[in-house]
Amino acid sequence: MISTLMSVWALLVGVVLILMGNGMQFTLIGLRGEIEGFSSIALAIVTSGYFVGFLSGARLTPVMIRRVGHVRVFAALGSFTSAGLIALPLVPEPWAWTILRAIIGFCMSGIYVAAESWLNAASTNQTRGQVLSAYMIAQTLGIIGAQALLPFGNAGNSALFIVASILVSISFAPILLSVAPAPVVEVARPMSMTDLLRAAPLSTVGIFLLGSVYATQSGMAAVFGTQIGMTASQIALFVAMLFGGALLLQYPIGWLSDRMDRRKLIFGAALLGALFCAFGIMVGGDLWPLMAAAFFAGGVTTPLYALFLAYTNDALAPQDMPAASGGLVFTFGLGAIAGPIIAGWAMQRLGPAGFWSVLGALFTTIALYALYRMTQRAAIPVAQTESYLGVIPTTSPVAVEAAGAWAAEQAEPSEPE
Repeated sequence: MISTLMSVWALLVGVVLILMGNGMQFTLIGLRGEIEGFSSIALAIVTSGYFVGFLSGARLTPVMIRRVGHVRVFAALGSFTSAGLIALPLVPEPWAWTILRAIIGFCMSGIYVAAESWLNAASTNQTRGQVLSAYMIAQTLGIIGAQALLPFGNAGNSALFIVASILVSISFAPILLSVAPAPVVEVARPMSMTDLLRAAPLSTVGIFLLGSVYATQSGMAAVFGTQIGMTASQIALFVAMLFGGALLLQYPIGWLSDRMDRRKLIFGAALLGALFCAFGIMVGGDLWPLMAAAFFAGGVTTPLYALFLAYTNDALAPQDMPAASGGLVFTFGLGAIAGPIIAGWAMQRLGPAGFWSVLGALFTTIALYALYRMTQRAAIPVAQTESYLGVIPTTSPVAVEAAGAWAAEQAEPSEPE
């Protein structure tokens, strides 16, 4: 394990720094937007802009890399990301922020494609699971670490935006100075929505709804915090709890996933998320109960994403998994665009409770649809299911496809003859 991580340490350090810079901007948008007097719906549109760019980048970056190469694309996208972060406080207007966030989202998606391609090329069939797991942990730690920096500055000036830009800029040094030769990027053409719905209806519908959950949590949590009067430090802790819960709950949910009907686990995890959203409404502005609600509501979101991917792989032949993975990433992105807008509208009408209400409704719909699907199709025997790997929602199709291939390889010995 140690030797495996040493071979990719530069990439992992770079990923942590990139995610610290990118993670800071999500919270800063909510904090600065409140100072500028932006409405909830305006900030929701700004949040959705990021995911429009992210979705576009996932489709277009592999083409760019094939034309001009990994290093050029990686460096160019990094430069635009850094510039975009600095530009945010210079033009504090919703329309400008939406455009800048779309650009940043596009660039970040491309950065993930390039980094994950390097990671995938640096690993073998034996080490791929360990490398991918380390990569997922590095991403989550970067987002959590970003929140720890926010109390040291003031969102009302440019300092924190500059820090975020600096973190992204320096993240490329360890990566570009030490990575192996750039690999060829091959991303399968995504499966159509019709074929996905036919092959894996629960995963297709569920991952669309989960995209709305994830984008609402990551993009609107700071807006919620400002509306109920949290301090900047409390908002940073609230956002950190959303992602900290995911880091700690990933393993036990993954352990259960390989030992039971995954539909039941999807139902249970979504129901847990819905219950803690209801709890979040009931406690109002009581700080520590709110942190508990964030821990568990955020904690089930990332494992649910991995569960949907694993459940899809269970239902498909190995040759269909890459295309299905790409289709699910695209479906998740569509949900991520829609979710913040719905939440912003609800928060405009209902106040802060709209944040929890939308999340609770989305979790409840996932749970009910999982329950319905259990009546429509027999359970797949556990011995015939693919292995679970904790893929997180911020990964590109490159990592999702690699995780699917690894899961299929790991499951082969346990399949009945």
